[in-house]
Amino acid sequence: MTIQKIEVAYTAVATAENGRDGRVSSDDGRLDFVVNPPKAMGGSGAGTNPEQLFAAGYSACFQGALGVVARQEKADISGSAVTASVSIGRTVAGGFGLEVAISASIPNVDAATAQALIEKAHQVCPYSNATRGNISVELSVA
Repeated sequence: MTIQKIEVAYTAVATAENGRDGRVSSDDGRLDFVVNPPKAMGGSGAGTNPEQLFAAGYSACFQGALGVVARQEKADISGSAVTASVSIGRTVAGGFGLEVAISASIPNVDAATAQALIEKAHQVCPYSNATRGNISVELSVA
């Protein structure tokens, strides 16, 4: 597998303190969250967690990619929404891994067009490109 090279347009910087039971913040101060393990993993669930942050980033990024594809295809995606569900669990090797399910609601197109749009967006989205071949990412139309 070839490592993708990019011409950098922007670099986000965030720092975590105390891992999954601490705080994450961005260098510009726009992001500043308490993070705690979810109750399902034995934590307090009081703060957000890395999986929620990943789901938020992936859904926003995928929605942006959907917009790029829709403009190219001249499709109306107004009123659309993308939901990313990120699951964490043990791998067979004993570590931890992720799985993602992307669901897109695109009310102004038929189901076949919506499916085609999300499949094309999956080829454009930087999160999809970063995870491809590494984790399971399932696409569906809501």
